[in-house]
Amino acid sequence: MNRIERLISDLCPEGVDHKPLGDFGELVRGHGMPKSAFVDSGVGCIHYGQIYTKFRTWTNKTISCVSEESARKLAKVDPGDIVVTNTSEDIEGVCKAVAWLGDDQIVTGGHASVLKHNQDAKFISYYMQTPAFFDDKWKHATGTKVIDVSAKKLAKIKIPVPPLEVQQEIVRILDTFTELEAELEAELEAELEARRQQYEYYRNALLSYAARASSERGVALGEIVEIRSGWGFPKAHQGKREGVYPFFKVSDMNLRGNETTMTTANNYIDSAQAKELGVTPAPENTVIFPKIGAALTTNKKRILSCPSAYDNNVMGLIPGKMVNPRYLYFWMNTVDLTEISRGAGAVPSIRKTDMEQVKITLPPLAVQHEAVAILDKFDALVNDLSDGLPAEITARRKQYEHYRDQLLTFKEAA
Repeated sequence: MNRIERLISDLCPEGVDHKPLGDFGELVRGHGMPKSAFVDSGVGCIHYGQIYTKFRTWTNKTISCVSEESARKLAKVDPGDIVVTNTSEDIEGVCKAVAWLGDDQIVTGGHASVLKHNQDAKFISYYMQTPAFFDDKWKHATGTKVIDVSAKKLAKIKIPVPPLEVQQEIVRILDTFTELEAELEAELEAELEARRQQYEYYRNALLSYAARASSERGVALGEIVEIRSGWGFPKAHQGKREGVYPFFKVSDMNLRGNETTMTTANNYIDSAQAKELGVTPAPENTVIFPKIGAALTTNKKRILSCPSAYDNNVMGLIPGKMVNPRYLYFWMNTVDLTEISRGAGAVPSIRKTDMEQVKITLPPLAVQHEAVAILDKFDALVNDLSDGLPAEITARRKQYEHYRDQLLTFKEAA
C-alpha cells in the first residue's frame, strides 16, 4: 500500500466526496481587457487566450500587464485562485485552467472566470485536465464556431474533493512527473525543430527553383482551386466511430505530428447524416488548414486521403486541373496563415475572399510533378528520421496522462 492509499484508507475509507465547483468555491466572471489594454509595466494580468496557448497547470509569473486604472475595473485574482477559460474556438480549450501561485494580486478579463476556493489550487487545476472533467464540461458546452461554458454552468461540474493532505500528496507526485516530462520534452522538441528547419530550407529552395526555372508567374488561388469552408460540428456525433465520412475538427490537425494526410478521425458521419446536416464532403486531395483563432498560429496544413467533412474552423482548397495537389500542399506549407488573417481582438480569421486573392507561384504541371517527386522523397527521408522523436514525445505524454488520471480517480462516497 503506497502513501496515497494509506491516506485515503485513514482519512476517507468510505470514499471521496464529489462536489460541484460552486459548492466549495465562488466563480467570479471577468469582463473587458482586450489585448490593446496591455502595457509594458503595471498590474500583472492573465488573458483568457494565454491560458491555453502560454500556460500549463500553474504559474507564478504573468507575461502581460495592464495599467492600474484598467486593473481597478477587472476581476481580481489572488494567490491560490484559479483562472478558467469560459470560451474557446474548440472544446479542448474551453475550461482550461491555470492556478495563480504568484505573491501579488493580479487581474483577468472577459471570457474567463476566477475560482476562489479553499482547496489545493494545483490539485484542482490538475483535475481539470482529466478525461472525466472533459466529459463533464462537454455536457455543459454550447456553441459551434465558438464554444462556451458559462460560469454558472461551470459551477455545476462535480470534481472529487479528498482531504487536503491527500490533495497535497498527489500534487507532490504530479509536480515531479511534470518536471521530468517537461525537461525531456524540451530536449526532444529542440532536436525535432532542428530537423524541421533543415527540411523547410531545402523545400523552400526547391519550390523557388522550380518557379524560376519555368518563367515564374503568380496566379490567384481562386483561379485554380475551389475554396470551401467547413460546417458546424454536430455535437450529437461526438465520438461516433462509424460512418462513411470522417469529420475532422481543427484540433485533430494538431495531433498528427509530421503526417501529411488526414486519414482516420475521432468522429464520423454517414451519407444520410451528411444530407441532414447540409454537409457536402470535400473530395480526396483537398488541402485543409485552420482558418480562425489561436489555431492559425500552428500553421498546420494537411491533405484529405478520402472524401471528408471538417468543422467550421477549417478551410479547404480543392485542387483544379492546373495544380498538382501535392505541389499545392508543399507550397501552402510556405505560407504563414497569420499574415492572411484579419479581425479584431483575440479571434482573427481568414476570409474566403482574401484566400482567393493569395498568389501562388505556379510552374507548368510537368515541372510541378518533378518537384513533387523530389519533395516526396525528401519529405519521407526527413520524416522517417523525425518519426522517432514525435513518437517518443507522444509516448511520454501518454505515460504522464495515464498516471495523472490514475492518481485523480477516486471511489465516490455514497
